[in-house]
Amino acid sequence: MTGTKQLDLERLRADTSGTERVAHLNNAGAALPPNQVVDAVVSFLRREAEIGAYEAAAEADDVIEGVYGSVARLINARPDEIALVESATRAWDMAFYAIDFRPGDRILTSRSEYASNAIAFLQVARGRGVVVDVVPDAPDGALSTDALRAMLDERVKLIAINYVPSQNGLVNPAAEIGAVARGAGVLYLLDACQALGQLPVDVTELGCHLLSANGRKFLRGPRGTGFLWVDPAVLDRLEPPFLDDHAARWTAPDTYEMRPDARRFETWEASYAGRIGLGVAVEYALAVGLSAIEARNAVLSNRLRTGLARIPGVTVHDRGNRRSAICTYTLEGREPVEVRERLSDGGVNVSVATSATAMYDMPERGVTAVVRASPHYYNSESEIDTLLTAMEDIRKT
Repeated sequence: MTGTKQLDLERLRADTSGTERVAHLNNAGAALPPNQVVDAVVSFLRREAEIGAYEAAAEADDVIEGVYGSVARLINARPDEIALVESATRAWDMAFYAIDFRPGDRILTSRSEYASNAIAFLQVARGRGVVVDVVPDAPDGALSTDALRAMLDERVKLIAINYVPSQNGLVNPAAEIGAVARGAGVLYLLDACQALGQLPVDVTELGCHLLSANGRKFLRGPRGTGFLWVDPAVLDRLEPPFLDDHAARWTAPDTYEMRPDARRFETWEASYAGRIGLGVAVEYALAVGLSAIEARNAVLSNRLRTGLARIPGVTVHDRGNRRSAICTYTLEGREPVEVRERLSDGGVNVSVATSATAMYDMPERGVTAVVRASPHYYNSESEIDTLLTAMEDIRKT
């Protein structure tokens, strides 16, 4: 294994109690959290029960505030540029619906875009007369930056893509897209929910103006957590789709004033236990090292793809010259749902991605559903081999 440092797999697995029960290769859905994350969440919930929720939050104020700093360090930002919210979807929606779209404005997106984002595009297209254009792929399957440049004109209001798609294994050229967007003066919204925690993410290098992510996937945080990063240079161009007395100040009976920082995209009510757990997950990832995580994931996913490609009847559907830890495949004569269920019966967790979540991408490739296996750095080689052996057995029976 290569990387910035050697990972202590034994310690990482000892920190992850779920590895004693299951070969969890569904980290693109929700990863197994480290015990430290679980302990932090449960401890805070117990404290709420002991002294009251408001009182526990006040007592842990420094810890809760520290989460902003942790997230900022993870993506090379400042704490006041971070909004903590309950999911990547909410983070993305709060950014997207804050944009003042006008009739005739254009949105440029990728073929690999996920359903939630595409549905939001279509809603705005229907309600505000916006045009949604899908940028063609390069020959390797990632978004073509040459095609993107050729599609730019004065009507393009937003470039919105995902860094790592959910269903085809590739990594989009997010930094190159950022350079195009910045050069054209176009707002750039990057969905990083599948990238955060498996790849180094630096908003300065990526060149985006807005970045959304969640806690539960490769970052290994609690469900119901996420964040939005906002470039301060575009903050005053954005008004969140809804405000409350946390996001804004009621200044007179008929006036209000929004917060001057990214927290205008938050709401007053939140799961503080979840936020504390998110902070612990971020610090855990930083301690392990994102470059080392990326290198370890490459070892595991390459082992998985190579092994799958050797099994008769298995087709690996991954695309892109640069690939993520998301591996997608089908087995001839077997529905992906059946494969997932058979693997689950054998103690291996995977998921299924369907064309209903990727209408720009999968139908064009003639694919209706795929098995999605997504290893992470705490997985072992033997867990990969367990899946491969199980696939051989499924093929034969």
